[in-house]
Amino acid sequence: MTAKKSAPKLRDGVMKRGNTWSYVIRVTDPETGESKPKWVGGFATEDDAKAARDEARVKARRGEYVDRNTITVREYLDEWLDGHAMEIKPRTLSDYRSCIRLYVTPRIGTMRLQAVRPSTITKLYRDLTTTGGRTGKGLAPKTVTHLHAILRKAFRDAVETDQLLDSNPVERAKRPRTDVDEPGNIWTTAQLRTFLRVARGHRLFAFFHLAAYTGARRGELLNLRWTHVDLDKAQITISGSTAVIDGKRVEGTTKSGRSRVVPIDFETVEILREHLTIQEADRDRLGDAWRGSGDDYVFTTGWGEPIYPDTVTGLMRDLINASNSPKDADPPAEPLPYARLHDLRHIHATTLLLAGVSVHVVAARLGHADPAITLRVYAHVIRSAEAAVADIFAQALTDIG
Repeated sequence: MTAKKSAPKLRDGVMKRGNTWSYVIRVTDPETGESKPKWVGGFATEDDAKAARDEARVKARRGEYVDRNTITVREYLDEWLDGHAMEIKPRTLSDYRSCIRLYVTPRIGTMRLQAVRPSTITKLYRDLTTTGGRTGKGLAPKTVTHLHAILRKAFRDAVETDQLLDSNPVERAKRPRTDVDEPGNIWTTAQLRTFLRVARGHRLFAFFHLAAYTGARRGELLNLRWTHVDLDKAQITISGSTAVIDGKRVEGTTKSGRSRVVPIDFETVEILREHLTIQEADRDRLGDAWRGSGDDYVFTTGWGEPIYPDTVTGLMRDLINASNSPKDADPPAEPLPYARLHDLRHIHATTLLLAGVSVHVVAARLGHADPAITLRVYAHVIRSAEAAVADIFAQALTDIG
């Protein structure tokens, strides 16, 4: 006679079910006040189930208990992005999607969200810095830091809004050390003048001059209309920005989401007047062939169409190459170091800060939402200026004496 198999026994909230162990606790619904049992299973050993039970009991008493959920990292991040589609700027949303698709989904996308630990994220960052690039090389620490910021936001919402996690594992992960995002190759004012002399012969010279003399971003200038330019008051109004998403030119708000008025100097006013005259002449010459849509852009193609951002980026590189390959240079000129278009913005800010202009004034001019951003990006410039403070004070007293 076969012995009757005994039913599994529940001992202090722990029970073996099949080949795995489970625990049960009572959790109070914060809305109804009703206490209900919550079963959680899948533990390999009794000790694992007991440890998880003890942790869950503490969290239940604190009102911090989170129901077990099978949603994966990929599923959650997809839902998170879709849920923020109306809140995040199109270019930023596209960047978030790209970073997650390239760097997160292939590595931890199939993991359960609730299984992610700080060590999981730390390993992800370590792998990305060694073999995360498209050619198998490591990603730059700056790129991993950017990804860290995205994941920190997403997992924070998983804790605070969606209540899928009781803590944010990204906050406790170790990410690669990186220096403050300081500007790359900053030209001297003499080098900037050299570049602008070369650019003077190009139809878009006014674009590069305005970029250097206002510190405005590339997309902000390509979004600029003549209605935003007041030559009599010597000022321009930055109210939007242009970007490219999925090959299409799109327009949106500025990075801070706010408009700003930027005063310009007399020389810049005259250069813009000259640019307007040339543009009007092109429009008259082309007549019906002019492709301007009536948006009144300050900077257009020769046919009146709005300019794509990559066009001016590539043009700057071409102008630098032209400066370094003059046909009649005797003696040869000092080569102009390569710089990015965005570095014109850095030159503008650096020059102002070294001249003693207030950080708050520079921040407003650049469109930084908080002067703390300016302090962080240009900390090296401010440190350099601080080194001369003692001598300035001493010289001021000497002059009085």
